[in-house]
Amino acid sequence: MLKILFPKRFSLVKTFAATFLAFAFIIRLTLYFWSFSEIDFSFLNFIEIFGMGFLFDLGCLSYILAFYSIYLLLLPTKFYGSKVDKILTHITYALVLFVMMFSFLAELTFWEEYQKRFNFIAVDYLLYTYEVVQNIHQSYPLPLIVGVLIIVTYFSIKIAKRKNAFNATFNNTNSFLTKLVPALFWIIVLSSFHLNVKNSQAEKFSNQYENEITKSGIYSFFAAYNNNELNYNEFYHTQPLDNVYKSIRKLVLAENDSLTGNQNSIKRTIVNEGKEQLPNVIFIGLESVSAEFMERFGNEKKLVPTIDSLAKESVFFTNLQATGTRTIRGMEAIALCIPPTPGRSIVKRKNNNNLFTIGEVFKQKGYSRTFFYGGDGHFDNMNIFFANNGFDIVDRKKKHRFNEIFPTKRTQITDNEVTFENAWGVCDGDLYTKVLKEADSQHNQKQPFFNFIMTSSNHKPYSYPDGVVDIPSGKNRNGALNYTDKAFQQFLNEAKNKPWFKNTVFVVVSDHCAYSAGRSEINVQSYHVPAFIYNLQNTNPIEVNKLSSQIDIFPTLFGYLNWTYESNFFGKDITKMKPKDERALIANHRKLGLLKGDDLLILDSHNNHKFYNWNSKNNELTVKKTDSLFLNETISYYQTAFDLFKNEGLKIKH
Repeated sequence: MLKILFPKRFSLVKTFAATFLAFAFIIRLTLYFWSFSEIDFSFLNFIEIFGMGFLFDLGCLSYILAFYSIYLLLLPTKFYGSKVDKILTHITYALVLFVMMFSFLAELTFWEEYQKRFNFIAVDYLLYTYEVVQNIHQSYPLPLIVGVLIIVTYFSIKIAKRKNAFNATFNNTNSFLTKLVPALFWIIVLSSFHLNVKNSQAEKFSNQYENEITKSGIYSFFAAYNNNELNYNEFYHTQPLDNVYKSIRKLVLAENDSLTGNQNSIKRTIVNEGKEQLPNVIFIGLESVSAEFMERFGNEKKLVPTIDSLAKESVFFTNLQATGTRTIRGMEAIALCIPPTPGRSIVKRKNNNNLFTIGEVFKQKGYSRTFFYGGDGHFDNMNIFFANNGFDIVDRKKKHRFNEIFPTKRTQITDNEVTFENAWGVCDGDLYTKVLKEADSQHNQKQPFFNFIMTSSNHKPYSYPDGVVDIPSGKNRNGALNYTDKAFQQFLNEAKNKPWFKNTVFVVVSDHCAYSAGRSEINVQSYHVPAFIYNLQNTNPIEVNKLSSQIDIFPTLFGYLNWTYESNFFGKDITKMKPKDERALIANHRKLGLLKGDDLLILDSHNNHKFYNWNSKNNELTVKKTDSLFLNETISYYQTAFDLFKNEGLKIKH
């Protein structure tokens, strides 16, 4: 059988297949033992994981070998071993082998960060080569890694030559019919795999680590590329639109509010009594700061003492959850006050201009609006999103992108304003210095300002200026957290000496948690983020313990400021929530969840759902019988969010 599938002309096919499958097995085995403490080990599970994993590896391999087999099939016998044949074969074999080795190694670094095989994050990162290459270079000894990969590739080729694979491929007289069977084999494997197998079919275990280990990283990458945006109506539970809109209109309505839009709308007038206040507002998005890093939630390492101290002096939301696991998910939730729609964030989607954001409410109240980012805001489409929704831009734009055209003002963080910079941009300290400078200018314009700041120093490679904190730059996350906190402290100390400080409110929320991996399909503990409003006039420090979401933070601020305004938000004023209203919308790329108390319902992209009891003490989910009302409520949030965005129900109508 082997001779039929691998005649002499297909000797390199056999060698490459053996090499690919061997390395794929080694990577899977490495990930298995790396995550052994998180796995529900049994011999049967082990066999299933590696058996299914082998089939996914074989399918992935077929994408490479099917095309090479067609070349081998169609090239006439008289050209075997010709100069062109040898050059093409040697170059292609070496290049594909090197890329394969690199991708396998990259899987290990990706797993270290996300505990996942390649997914949509890897796809997004591929679009921003500068930031990603610099991050890899600053986090790992890249020249050494590339050198080792070249050596491994070289010796792999040497072994193939010793096995006589190259000579056998070039020196034979295999006929077209002899080559037809192996070529058809790989074409059939490719066709069967491509048409019938989905990456999600690997997710047959209740343990998410086991699901991820079963997958093939390379295939997962291309599967994520094809599914970066999901149509809710095709993949998830739905109900008639009239029903879900009737439900959601009740869910978003608070006391004294009045609905103003049509039946397929959540537009309403929010009424808050009392004299309106118009302070400046500075929002600070903390990169990857989990609530578990705070002293208030049991951490005794004093990682973020400034944040700890400031929260005690603020309106502190102790039970606020992020909607997702990426920065642009946090931005989406905070700026649009909307549940996450499946697939990529709205920040990165087409037709995301002229939306009803929090910036529109500030505009109606006479505020200027500016987005600050220490890196190049081209990354993750942040600049386009904010600029096309009325924000001025301040970022570290790259020279090769100077000619980008924006509908609003764009200001560069210049070289002479930078003391430290890494792959993701300038350090938080330099960013805050720029914010202070721009705030001074804004104050002089005699107009209230709203500044949306996104920090980045608490991100791998965890590098920052020397001498600011005790932990050396680039060592670990604890050092980055210390620096993030210290830079924030210095910013506030300087801000307190500004004439605009007394009349400025600071809203501080993390974009997402530092870690999102877990055994269950949604790791609930990995959504709890710090959130507080500081320097509110005539408001005493208080802890608000209600379960809430990032989408609620600005509607709550507007309530404290006594603003009456038109709203198209799903978010509500947390202080007005009754116990039955408390909820958090938590999701990842394909799983959409609604958390209420210790009940969690998760919708998945196979038109399925699961209803769980969440034990917060040990962070475990236990399946229970579905509550139909809870299911309907979950569907109402997510189906209407998708429908409103797709059908331009979130657009500003002038």
